[in-house]
Amino acid sequence: MFRGEIWEFSPAKAKRTRAAQARRVVLISSDSLGVLPLRIVVPLVPWQEPFTNVPWMVRIPPTLHSGLDQTHAADALQVRAVMIPHLIRRVGELPRRLVDAIEAAVNSVIAGG
Repeated sequence: MFRGEIWEFSPAKAKRTRAAQARRVVLISSDSLGVLPLRIVVPLVPWQEPFTNVPWMVRIPPTLHSGLDQTHAADALQVRAVMIPHLIRRVGELPRRLVDAIEAAVNSVIAGG
């Protein structure tokens, strides 16, 4: 699991319910955290035009190797730590420039500007 990868995440504990509740997230934690059973992620939501002027929503187009079939938004306001067993399937990966934009949005949310 590496920074910039897109994964399906499910908060459900039972495997049989995971697929129905899964949502996509981008891993933004440092790869050096590999020894911990946690990853820092930012959830993806389908893009909507009202997000255009929202500073914590980063537009993510369906780029090569992303596994996305439509434009999404990375919602930096919902950054969270998740346990690795809840990351159920690797979908793809984002280019460095998009991961850097998500990181900048998270920093803005945390630093307040």
